[in-house]
Amino acid sequence: MTILNDFLHLSIWFWMAWVLIPIIMEVVPTIFDFFILLKRKIANKKLPELDYVPEITLIIPVYNSADTLYECIRSVNDSTYDSKQIYIMLINNQTKDNSFEVFCQCQKDFPDLTINWMNAQQGKSKALNLALFNSYGKYIIHIDSDGVLHPNAIYNMVKTFEARTDIDCLTGTIMTNPEQIDDTKSFTLRLFRKLEFFEYCQAFLAGRNFQSEFNSIFTLSGAFSAFRKSAILKTQLYNTDTICEDTHVTFQIRDNLKDRIALCHDAYFFVDPIEDINRLYIQRQRWQRGEIEVLHMFKNKQMKAGKGFATDFVIRLIMYDHTFAFPRMIWYFALICLAFLSYPIQLILESVLLMYVLYVVAAFLLYLCIILFLAEEKELRRYYARKWYLVILFPLYNFLVFWFRFAGIVNAIKGKQTWKMKNLSEEYDTAEEVIKKDFRTFARIIDCIKSEVNTHEEQ
Repeated sequence: MTILNDFLHLSIWFWMAWVLIPIIMEVVPTIFDFFILLKRKIANKKLPELDYVPEITLIIPVYNSADTLYECIRSVNDSTYDSKQIYIMLINNQTKDNSFEVFCQCQKDFPDLTINWMNAQQGKSKALNLALFNSYGKYIIHIDSDGVLHPNAIYNMVKTFEARTDIDCLTGTIMTNPEQIDDTKSFTLRLFRKLEFFEYCQAFLAGRNFQSEFNSIFTLSGAFSAFRKSAILKTQLYNTDTICEDTHVTFQIRDNLKDRIALCHDAYFFVDPIEDINRLYIQRQRWQRGEIEVLHMFKNKQMKAGKGFATDFVIRLIMYDHTFAFPRMIWYFALICLAFLSYPIQLILESVLLMYVLYVVAAFLLYLCIILFLAEEKELRRYYARKWYLVILFPLYNFLVFWFRFAGIVNAIKGKQTWKMKNLSEEYDTAEEVIKKDFRTFARIIDCIKSEVNTHEEQ
């Protein structure tokens, strides 16, 4: 009986320490998000149609974009928005391929579009600023050249602006292109790309949708975002001191100008899926490093003073995303060590399984919300709904991405700001070389000791 009581006592503390923490940190907030998203969907009223369409400027940065630029501009031409009211500016940022020839072809093939080519030799941020100063119209929309717009994307975004005068900036809903995902020949890569598609849906239709309710969107997506011209020109424009200039603009508008930022959930922009795991590793590192840089610029004093956790969502985010990243790392590795600290293996495995099930349940709740928000896009909704099985695999994908982001935190601490980053294979080769070097050093030390001992013995 005493042994049983001791075991139960041990079990209680185990479950409290290793199950309750992830429930409080991740599962409970997701359930809260679920109900907020349901409320947002129910309360979402259909916006009135536009009586007229104002003139807009569409800015597209170009850097070695020959393979994707034509389809990008074609999607603009196929838009339901009046082509004559769209002024397109292609900002050439020292491209080295035949993107200019693609631009010339687009002028011939899409005569209703006004397309101008502008050269910039000072990097992406300054190129975008040059475009802003030369823009026309009431709204400025920025899209990347490696994606395509949904036909109603521009119209829905302008309609939201016209109906919601309190909103000065909008981010569109970014998704990876379903057609390219289905055309992927490799089973492993296709599954990986489906998980990425699933992630984007959650990030925008769940994450940013929830954040819109509280004006707490952290980043206006650089791939597809829009501004009232009167708002963006009040800022310091795009900053050259960070690799995440879109996040910097977001903070300027919300924190400095006190303007409202929101998601236009029915304005879709489809980007190319990730090429391989190396590209995903670089991408997530860049996002993480850019996040740290911008936070240092805007929240450095608050973070040093330890203020704002209860009142500032950005401080809470940095605490969870960065400060808690190191304890989470220790927490993951400690699971392995528990087997050597008298914890029963069965109990450890059951606890890990329970945590995994809870993560799956949380992902499933968001999956249901996203289906509701895709109600007007039947084909896209059907495509997403058929990916229900990804709910089971999604926690594993998030676990992998966590380590990529963690690497971004570490590299941001010890590295310099740069767009050029090592991919996962290069990081592995570097680590392997360091380990070999350390063992060679250790081996040399052992040889020296042996040599010294043998010398003394001979004497």
